[in-house]
Amino acid sequence: MMKGYWLIIGTEISDEGAQRDYGELWKPIAEKYAARINQLVTPPILLESRDAQRVIVVEFPSYEIARACYDDPAYQEARLLALKASKRELLIIQGDLV
Repeated sequence: MMKGYWLIIGTEISDEGAQRDYGELWKPIAEKYAARINQLVTPPILLESRDAQRVIVVEFPSYEIARACYDDPAYQEARLLALKASKRELLIIQGDLV
């Protein structure tokens, strides 16, 4: 079974409080779905970007688990804080990146 990943490309954080609150909500969600942040051997390098400042890779045991985590109502609630904290793009991909 191939792993699933969220690739998040975001701008600088503009609302530290929202980011902190997102982090608190994210912790139990990450545990529930066995999500690990930035587990790549070589971290991604953002070379061409207009506004993005951050690249985050979240690894899941499978693509299906990555999708289920995103669709979880608890994550959808947390997501609103993430979008308040910064502008971002989130892609869900399948494969073996490490």
